[in-house]
Amino acid sequence: MTLEALRAKRALASALAALERDPDRDSSQRLLDEAWRHPKAHVVGVTGPPGVGKSSLCAAMVATWRKDGKTVGVIAVDPSSKASGGALLGDRVRIVHDSADEGSFVRSMAARDRLGGLADQTLAAMVVMRALFDRVLIETVGVGQSETDVAGVADTVVFCVQPGSGDSLQFMKAGIVEIPHLIVVTKADLGAMAERARTDVAGALSLATAGDWPLKTLAVSSRNGAGMDALMAGLEAHRFHLEQEGRLVVARHRQGEGWLREALRERFGTRGLARLRSLGLDASLPAGAQPFERLCQLTAALENAR
Repeated sequence: MTLEALRAKRALASALAALERDPDRDSSQRLLDEAWRHPKAHVVGVTGPPGVGKSSLCAAMVATWRKDGKTVGVIAVDPSSKASGGALLGDRVRIVHDSADEGSFVRSMAARDRLGGLADQTLAAMVVMRALFDRVLIETVGVGQSETDVAGVADTVVFCVQPGSGDSLQFMKAGIVEIPHLIVVTKADLGAMAERARTDVAGALSLATAGDWPLKTLAVSSRNGAGMDALMAGLEAHRFHLEQEGRLVVARHRQGEGWLREALRERFGTRGLARLRSLGLDASLPAGAQPFERLCQLTAALENAR
């Protein structure tokens, strides 16, 4: 598998399925290595509680990007069937797009038993799609107050809040509030109710920042398009911000290192990480290295030391 061969939708779908089945095989590792070294897309993560309107917002974002001539890859993480483990709700159906459009692609991934809002192979799928499209959009499964995995795969995180849900600030708490760069109050067509929610959130977060980026709060309607221009401008502004002073390179390196550490913990537990230190190794990611190859190296070291 090569990146060039994956520009056709059917080939890309097959490659992503193979990555989910066996991410450690040699062909998968070669593909991930090539993709990691050739990033192209701005990666946007959309998260928020169930029912807030994430899928409708994502559909509107895809349509806007396509009108602007951008190619778009979407990863929609779904709740899982307890019986089969497969995606239960099928967000690829709810994210309306033209299936015949070669410039857009939607991939559903089942969360299975994983907490945090993502699926096991979301990072790998993102890395491949990031090398193929102009924009990659990741919609998480509905999350609560502490599921923050999306920050480990997206360059820009959009957190959605629903107006009239009882307490507009319910999800604006430590943990989830630390990850977004843009906060969107959905269903802006509700008028005063949406504006009140936006004002409440903006007031509560008036002193908050995402690093050196001031948090922005917007009201957006996927139904009538209100606020969409401001949202897309905010995404572009954050993309430009990341490209200054090497911020994007640093952020993606930290993402890779965080994923590497978590993958090792899942495979070998905290004792495995401690054993690495006894071998004179650690879970750091050297500058310029990619996490998938590093994971294979450290996995081999730990297995050979048994």
